[in-house]
Amino acid sequence: MSWIKDQAAKAANIQLTEADQARATATKPGGPRTAPGQLMHLQATAAAQREEIERLKTALQGAAKAKLPVDRLHEVPGRRRKLTAEQYSELKANLEKYPLSTPVSVEERSDGDWDIVAGNNRVAIYRELGREEIEANILNIDQSLVERVAFFSNLLSPSLSDFEKYWNFKRLQEGTELTRQDLAEAAGLAKSHVSRIFAFEGLPDEAKEILAQRPERLGSHAAAKLATATSAGKAAEVTQAIRRLVEDEAFTQENAVKLATAKPKAPDTNARETLVVKVGKKRFCEITARNGVIGVKLTDEADQAGQWAKEIQAFIESKLKQRE
Repeated sequence: MSWIKDQAAKAANIQLTEADQARATATKPGGPRTAPGQLMHLQATAAAQREEIERLKTALQGAAKAKLPVDRLHEVPGRRRKLTAEQYSELKANLEKYPLSTPVSVEERSDGDWDIVAGNNRVAIYRELGREEIEANILNIDQSLVERVAFFSNLLSPSLSDFEKYWNFKRLQEGTELTRQDLAEAAGLAKSHVSRIFAFEGLPDEAKEILAQRPERLGSHAAAKLATATSAGKAAEVTQAIRRLVEDEAFTQENAVKLATAKPKAPDTNARETLVVKVGKKRFCEITARNGVIGVKLTDEADQAGQWAKEIQAFIESKLKQRE
């Protein structure tokens, strides 16, 4: 154990030079096996990825700006943010009255038109308003980085739902060694906030597909409770609750959590059993039994209840004699 502690201490004190980072980044999978070597590789990789994120931010800030014809801008599937009808209406009212505060981001196509990277809803509204041109940032970056630029551009929107943040964080993490701490620093969010957003990770895949239709319907706090329910074996209940949350406007997040976490009702062993005695089609009486009590309710001969009580007594006594 002392050797392990000694190696860990050495690794923690390593200061990487630019040459060290270059060698570690170039190391192929399955390379360094010692603790110091592994740490050097991870530190260099994470540092390179953080630098890449900074380049993405710079790309947004340093893009060429121009007014472009709306009819030559094209939507790419998967990039458009899902807004509620209310959010879309508010955005439209704002754009109808005020100038565009943030230019849309686009990338040039081979045919001379442009694909929209961020700002699909704004472009759609400009078309509805009959506007011919819109201010745009023309990005000139590697194709592999376009989706990440779209994410950071959308992240600047305060109305971005927690589920959309989670989805984009996941896409940003794919194929990298970025930690949640790296994501938090890059996005300017607290680590606790990013960890809470990743609560959506614990939801059933089917539930996440349903939620993608209305991502604003579920926040990260409620998602964390539903994720706990999922891990407790209630995936079907969680999926059902999220489906109802998406489809029923009156159904709240609190309702969804209650529905998914509700304990099944235990069968009522004392449930009252009702027996009906008929004369032909006419109901004569009802007999109920519960907790050792037998009750007889007469329908038409209530005034003869005393007589029937005596006959029931005689019947029970005769049965008991038969058992002797």
